[in-house]
Amino acid sequence: MSPDLTLGDTLHENAVRYAEVPAYLADGRVLTHARLRERATAVASALAGTGLRRQERIAVLGRNSIEFGEVLAAGQISGLVVTTVNFRLAPPEIAGILADARPRVLFCDAEYVPVVQALRPGLDGIELVVSFGPADSPGVTAYEDLVASGTPDALPFAARPDDVACLIYTSGTTGRAKGCILGQREMRRLAHVMNVEMRAGCADRVLLSMPMFHIGAMAIGLGLHARGGTAVLHRQFDPAAVLRAVPEDGVSVLHLAPTMLQAMLDQATDPVALAGVRTVVYSAAPITGRTLEAALAAMPDAGFLNLYGQTEVITSGLPRELHRSGGGERDRRRLASVGHPFPDTEVRIVDDEGRDLPPGRPGEIAVRSAAMFRGYWNDHVATATTIRDGWCHTGDVGVFDDEGLLHLVDRKKDVIISGGENVYSREVEEAVLAHPAVTACAVIGVPDERWGEAVCAVIVRAPGAEVSADDVREHVRARLARYKAPRQVILVDDLPLLATGKVDKKRLRARYAGPQ
Repeated sequence: MSPDLTLGDTLHENAVRYAEVPAYLADGRVLTHARLRERATAVASALAGTGLRRQERIAVLGRNSIEFGEVLAAGQISGLVVTTVNFRLAPPEIAGILADARPRVLFCDAEYVPVVQALRPGLDGIELVVSFGPADSPGVTAYEDLVASGTPDALPFAARPDDVACLIYTSGTTGRAKGCILGQREMRRLAHVMNVEMRAGCADRVLLSMPMFHIGAMAIGLGLHARGGTAVLHRQFDPAAVLRAVPEDGVSVLHLAPTMLQAMLDQATDPVALAGVRTVVYSAAPITGRTLEAALAAMPDAGFLNLYGQTEVITSGLPRELHRSGGGERDRRRLASVGHPFPDTEVRIVDDEGRDLPPGRPGEIAVRSAAMFRGYWNDHVATATTIRDGWCHTGDVGVFDDEGLLHLVDRKKDVIISGGENVYSREVEEAVLAHPAVTACAVIGVPDERWGEAVCAVIVRAPGAEVSADDVREHVRARLARYKAPRQVILVDDLPLLATGKVDKKRLRARYAGPQ
């Protein structure tokens, strides 16, 4: 029987086994695994000195930084619950999350202190605001002053396997953001699954430019730390900065959304700039054939891994062995999938009544996993709707093929019902993206008096390319049933993206799917 351990146990193990290996690199600074444990212990003991106890909540609002990593580690080692807050949200949305989570202490970047101070009078429970930068505002404590008030070798209390580790709020693409309860035991399991899938060791370094407040970057970072590896932190995605960091910081693992990967490749003029990369992890969307071909040419020795999941549960991955370009229909079909379920993860395809559907029939993806979330914070109704009989009902529509590969069809709420027919937006998007003049596409449903809903494609043209709405429609009609072809085609300069790299369809619907 495997031991019941915590994320804090990983921190202790790394501080001994990989003491001098960097845990984090950022802005020319280095923090070793031994030093990370010391700093995390100091933060936890300082918070205990203010009256906090195990399983009380703290929050962090900021971009990727070593300080952010130290606060996460303080929770992992002590059993304090860390709530992460999306810095890209509007102030009322930030206030909503803080009002829901009710942390006693809020850590934030200096640039967000004015926002926090403006919100603070309307928030109950926040007793201490800690700035990662200068503390120039009344009632705000400087982070280094807090660390100095703690002790690096005396942990006031320790995490337990049953403890809640984090509250991570969903992106809110289908409604109000909900706080996913993720436990110590489950997150340690998640870290080891990610480590195995990436095949990462203590010599590996992953570049994290996707935000650490999100489960994606957090899981990848934990996966590297599971075996004493290093996370190289960038505060935001900059393709030129990524290209510099690979040789300068010894990056061997990249974690990017496909749009970010393409942007990096567009600037990769030096054929040896990416020579050190041996693993490319992408998520949030399927990769196009053009992007994959370019990536394989730029990084011929790298293996690719496609991850599928959500904040509630990380589900499956397409491993490097199945990433082959220029092959036949079988290889192309594999690349369009999100791979096989991870170890200790069960996946079912079910109808609206929860009955299993056979391979080839699309239905809702239901998942049961040792690394699954425990429910939604302060939302028993949503928890009961999502977790039924131990299965997480994802809200995604999927299908298994004859190789047992899982294919995403759509979000249930993204399915367009046009003239009584179900149109899956993802299928139409893939058809549109096959047009050489289209570089990005999002498909939504818009009101239509005759059909109820009509298919609308919002597209970004490739640089220097020309394409008309009729071109796009005819291109899709040659590949799909005529009723699936977009009745509206809208040309834009770029698509709105969430921090995860996913297209913000909620914003597109607000912009284009209102009353016509």
